[in-house]
Amino acid sequence: MTWNPFSRKDRRDKEAEADQTASTEEARGKGRPTPKRKQAEARNLRPLVPKDRKASRKAAKARIRAREDAQYEAMRTGDLDHMPKSERLPWRIYIRDYVDARFNLLEWIFPAIILMFVATLMGMFVGPQHYATFTMAVTVLLYGYLIIALIDTWLMWRKLKRLLIDKFGERSVAKGSRSASYAWQRAMMVRRWRVPKPNQSKRGHWPD
Repeated sequence: MTWNPFSRKDRRDKEAEADQTASTEEARGKGRPTPKRKQAEARNLRPLVPKDRKASRKAAKARIRAREDAQYEAMRTGDLDHMPKSERLPWRIYIRDYVDARFNLLEWIFPAIILMFVATLMGMFVGPQHYATFTMAVTVLLYGYLIIALIDTWLMWRKLKRLLIDKFGERSVAKGSRSASYAWQRAMMVRRWRVPKPNQSKRGHWPD
């Protein structure tokens, strides 16, 4: 048997030539050469940690601020679809409509405090002998109004709580729902300054 030392080399050359021809034909068919595996992986690779962390944090804060501004604008205009999820809960909508429908004494507590300070300053002109009496009278009136307003709000919440349980169940008044504090805070705010904006322009429109 005759041994040919070039037989393997010739076979490898032919295989390499065939592979090169196939790659050329495939490249012609696609219009571009097929990328290697390492090149494809490098192109698809995304860094887990951004290079510029300061810019990344700044961009994240800007996105959060834009979302919060959009949600506040929705609450200010009464756009329910774009409010935060907590404001779209059915029992919170009911609480807002109920509080907005009634006349709440507590909503005038801050204007009453301002009037008390104004009256106290004006009391200085009544004379030193009557100033103490005048100031005491204004203070008694303010505290009396505050007590009556708190009782009025407590009675409001008692009735509203029963309505919420009947309509939405115990979960609407559970401790985690914060429905009580939500109703009290809304009742404390002057109606035209409330956020979210009242659905009705006037009082007396009670929720179903």
